[in-house]
Amino acid sequence: MEGIKGGRGVERPRPNNENRLCYSVPEAARLLGVCRNFGYELARTKQIPIVRFGKRMLVPKAAFDKMLSVSPEKEAEK
Repeated sequence: MEGIKGGRGVERPRPNNENRLCYSVPEAARLLGVCRNFGYELARTKQIPIVRFGKRMLVPKAAFDKMLSVSPEKEAEK
């Protein structure tokens, strides 16, 4: 398991992605292959699903995966 540098250089374990319910906006942007700033722009314009907790924006994993699984054929049927 890969660690994250925390405060004072202390490493803390990175949560396993399969167990997480949400991605951060930068993580979702990385999965899409776009830069962090564009990820926040997509979130602000509601092109990726987000949930707000105060100022914090999180991308629900289930909604994100569902958004990516929509095929062009299914979009044309709507």
